[in-house]
Amino acid sequence: MNGFAHQFFAAIVIALGALFAAPSAVAAGADDHEALAGVKEVRAAFDLTAGEGKKLLGQLNVIDETRQALIRQGVTPHFVLAFRGPATRLVQTDQSLIKPEDREFAAKIATKLDQMRGAPGVGDLVQCSVAIRQQGTKAENVIPAVKVVGNGWISLMTLQNRGYAYISP
Repeated sequence: MNGFAHQFFAAIVIALGALFAAPSAVAAGADDHEALAGVKEVRAAFDLTAGEGKKLLGQLNVIDETRQALIRQGVTPHFVLAFRGPATRLVQTDQSLIKPEDREFAAKIATKLDQMRGAPGVGDLVQCSVAIRQQGTKAENVIPAVKVVGNGWISLMTLQNRGYAYISP
């Protein structure tokens, strides 16, 4: 297996393992030593579409936990977070299109994204303009931490061509 393929598969294993790992395993001192053997950096593009505030916030927290775990274990992460579909409504400033039960989570999501925006290992946070149109929202209402792009799928395809693992939590 060549170096690129090894890094690609390692990134997938790490990200999926972190997304599905039980918190008790991490607390018990488990690490990713074997999975990370020989890996110095990982690239991952997260395709975030969850339209429920609690679920999207949970995904963001695990992505950030994964980022921090990689750094602690000596691996440099390069993460891009792409928002599409129903998640579009949760990353906007206009609360009128956010379900009342999700408004508290939308505020927490905005705060989390503000924190992640400048964090080591986090690259772009992007919102698909096709999803903006389909969800009935407006580009000018996307929270400041997130950049609007023309087409999220094009962004994700390009990232994959640049060696980013595609992660769909």
